[in-house]
Amino acid sequence: MKVLVPVKRVIDYNVKVRVKADGTGVDLANVKMSMNPFDEIAVEEAIRLKEAGKADEVVVVSIGVKDAQKELRTALAMGADRAILIVAAEDATDDIEPLAVAKLLKAVIDEEQPGLVIAGKQAIDNDMNATGQMLAALLGWPQATFASEVVVNGDSANVTREVDGGLQTIKVKLPAIVTADLRLNEPRYASLPNIMKAKKKPLDEKTAADYGVDTSPRHSIVNTAVPAERSAGIIVSDVEELVSKLKDAGAL
Repeated sequence: MKVLVPVKRVIDYNVKVRVKADGTGVDLANVKMSMNPFDEIAVEEAIRLKEAGKADEVVVVSIGVKDAQKELRTALAMGADRAILIVAAEDATDDIEPLAVAKLLKAVIDEEQPGLVIAGKQAIDNDMNATGQMLAALLGWPQATFASEVVVNGDSANVTREVDGGLQTIKVKLPAIVTADLRLNEPRYASLPNIMKAKKKPLDEKTAADYGVDTSPRHSIVNTAVPAERSAGIIVSDVEELVSKLKDAGAL
């Protein structure tokens, strides 16, 4: 079975994001970029399936700017077999919308014919949480979102999902779309020998036009602003003062 994993290039989660002075977006100048953490978890899960003998090949796909080669090489160093880069934007500030991403991924899936697609549940830059669901709809495949455990058995998979009320386990027939939650696994660090080997692994570069997909945005950002600062907390001396403060604030 072949497993396909989409990965996205985002601002590194350790970086403090700065908004441009004119409010037109986020400042990306000299900012460290890395693989979306949820996608990194998805890559790790695909590699574990291969190590367990449940998968034969792991293919990673990224859609965006040419510089996303770095994140694909990271996935290859972790243990993926090959990568596909679809150049669909000239500038890192041009975020490809979920529907266009889903259409491009569908085109790749039609070519690759994977038995399972594992994606991150959302990207930490726009928090859309939509691509996996849209892809499942376009393909007509079953989907299991927010996965905290994936067990593949033959032509089906048991997926434990994190829902508001606790955990839910469902069974989906393969091929299927699974989106990874935070507690699915702990991604490995790529070793130096594997980083060197990754440079020789195949990485195919294509464009959105090669798949006949229009990536023109359907919405525009009107303004970007930093969230309002929260007022500082206060220390109360006893329960009576706490109750009094809450009453004055209208919380009780």
